[in-house]
Amino acid sequence: MNVIVTTPPYADFLAEVASHPIVSGFRLNTVMPLRETHKEVLQRLAKFNQPVWVDLKGRQLRVVGAAIPPYTEVKLSHRIHVETPVDAFFSDGNERVRVAGVDGDRLILADGPRRLIGPGESVNIIHPSLKIEGTLTDTDKTYLAAMKELGMTKTMLSYVESAEDVDEVKSLLPNAEVVCKIETQKGLEFARKEKSKNGQLMAARGDLYVEVLRPHKVANAVKTVIHADKNAIVASRILDSLAYQPVPVSADIGDVAFLLEVGYRTFMLGDQVCLRRDTVLEALNLLEEMGKDEL
Repeated sequence: MNVIVTTPPYADFLAEVASHPIVSGFRLNTVMPLRETHKEVLQRLAKFNQPVWVDLKGRQLRVVGAAIPPYTEVKLSHRIHVETPVDAFFSDGNERVRVAGVDGDRLILADGPRRLIGPGESVNIIHPSLKIEGTLTDTDKTYLAAMKELGMTKTMLSYVESAEDVDEVKSLLPNAEVVCKIETQKGLEFARKEKSKNGQLMAARGDLYVEVLRPHKVANAVKTVIHADKNAIVASRILDSLAYQPVPVSADIGDVAFLLEVGYRTFMLGDQVCLRRDTVLEALNLLEEMGKDEL
């Protein structure tokens, strides 16, 4: 078993994580704020002698700035077109909000959620009329420029739905290795059709779980990805209960066992469990033991 660890850029435990026997790389979530340049953070993370995967956001919809409902607007990372009224999902799909109208990159909310909506939050709009303008963000392009200067090649691209999405990355970083994050129903069709011709696939379950709309369908979605690419990575919602308690819930153990059973051998831990030393190391130790049991 191999594990890619999401890396808080200023964590003081990265050397310990990098030395863990099943760690095979770091993933940098590019929505994380920096106190240095993009080039400098990549140079610093590379010193831990682990491959650094730069996670580009592509067409993924994220909140720009903060908003306080009710009666508010939410500014998005992309301009969109969609028939309204329509539902939008926040908080990993746990909050459903009615959108009264759309104006370019602004959602005009009809109601909640009854809390501060913070910058960087993901937003899911699951409707056949949805069209998102553009793919790579300005931040994505800045990271790609820094990677080109440093000779780095490893990228992950969110919300891949066509070969053209990968081509756009390679137009800016010609020798890019692109992991195609499958996160939508269109992405699943791309995986079935293209398989791994455009790069290694990833079942990115954070948003995929929301985008399949009926939660139980995520099980077959995860199978679709591993059937399309036997070397696919599975990511997100892995052992997240460790972020809240020292012993994982039984469902988390069963989930990992299922992923191993269907053929996944490379896992990527998400932000939630990687923010603290104790939780990420406990997750790694547990995955290591479960991987041994599978042999």
